Amino acid sequence: MASILIVDDDAQLRQSFGRLLAQEGHDVRTAPSAEAGVEIVREDCPDLVIMDVRLPGMTGLEGFQVMHRYEPKLPVIVMTAFGTTETAIEATKLGAFDYVLKPFDIPDILTLIEQALDAGRFMRSRVDVDAAPESEASDALVGRSPAMQEVYKAIGRVSPTDATVLVRGESGTGKELVARSVYQHSLRTDKPFIVINCVAIPETLLESELFGYEKGAFTGAVSRRVGKIEQADGGTIFLDEIGDMPFSIQAKLLRLLEEKSVERLGGGMARPVDVRIIAATNRDLEAAVSEGRFREDLYYRLKVVTLWLPPLRERAGDVPLLAEHFLTRYARRMGSASPGFTDEARKVLDMHHWPGNVRELANAVQKATIFSRGCPITRENAHQAIHGERAVVPARGDSVDDVAARWMRRFLSGGDSERAFEDILDHFGAIAVTEALRLTGGNRVQAAKLLGMSRPTLLARIERYGIHVDAIVSQQK
Repeated sequence: MASILIVDDDAQLRQSFGRLLAQEGHDVRTAPSAEAGVEIVREDCPDLVIMDVRLPGMTGLEGFQVMHRYEPKLPVIVMTAFGTTETAIEATKLGAFDYVLKPFDIPDILTLIEQALDAGRFMRSRVDVDAAPESEASDALVGRSPAMQEVYKAIGRVSPTDATVLVRGESGTGKELVARSVYQHSLRTDKPFIVINCVAIPETLLESELFGYEKGAFTGAVSRRVGKIEQADGGTIFLDEIGDMPFSIQAKLLRLLEEKSVERLGGGMARPVDVRIIAATNRDLEAAVSEGRFREDLYYRLKVVTLWLPPLRERAGDVPLLAEHFLTRYARRMGSASPGFTDEARKVLDMHHWPGNVRELANAVQKATIFSRGCPITRENAHQAIHGERAVVPARGDSVDDVAARWMRRFLSGGDSERAFEDILDHFGAIAVTEALRLTGGNRVQAAKLLGMSRPTLLARIERYGIHVDAIVSQQK
């Protein structure tokens, strides 16, 4: 539940709009003037303000500026009932999250409100680095492995600069947390932080969402609209899944990086904008460039600084720390203290390969917390949380071969994979290659000999499995 303040001199709108938002589960407060709204913000800052432009006494824009002096990261949606949107655009330039024209479409305004609330949470909730398990922080980069220490150092070096940052790593490694951490330690931390997922927005809408449009630019463009990049002026925009950005939009992003300007759809004038770009992807951008799916010039503009996030399998010793962190979080949400793990449960978690990385571990701990019903997490809880109905719980005295055979039987019995054999080979192949590299200190020639394969074949396997050899070597030091 979020707290939302509605500031409007129309009593009927305050009542009806407030009732609608209350039905959505929000805690709603209202104010008839900007002065009254400012006092509410000073006394008990809400999560979001929705405010009209034309108000008696202090105008909505004046009230907005005062509110932002108290709470720079407070998201504000501006409303206007007038045909011209120049005032609303000015509010956006001043830092408003967005603006809407009255009368507004209910589904659209509800979607916008959720986006604003998400943006506010991203800006206000800190991402702690290496937080202790008992920390109250819900978002944290947890880990003390050499690989993660390098990530922390890189964040510290790049954050105070305005350099474009490209965050890379497998799915589930925590790329968004790194982007937020860079923003929160930057000189732009009191300015907007706007997240755009390049996959979640359809290609037909992504360009207008990013760059905005002029009235009449296309059918349905009944008024001018400022894009998210202009809304982030002075701040930071995080382009998640940049590797999936349509080729047709990449040229306009390149122009932004090169000329620090944007051009709205249907407009002929470039508008200067000062934003820092942080992008993230789990795609192989080099392959995308060679195949003509990603612009080479944009690739080099984005990778001014590249932060590589290691997969969980290459973060020796971090699984127990992360598991304790997530267990504390989920137990607290259920209103109890952390029940802890048995030693056998810890071993089960530590031995799993975690192809889904930190996200998979978080989901497994959440399920195990539910299964345990407040008792310490057992070996059986951990297996069920990881494998579900395919769980293979080792019996005491089982050999590694026994466990592997039972795991394969359960995997195959599922019958839901079109490439089951290849999946099994990849699962154990990644383990074999990683351990060979670990035994040889990262020497690829020696590792290839241990595995009975040629060096080119080993290199191909390393690339296929997404193994970062440098991280493995650093763990050995």
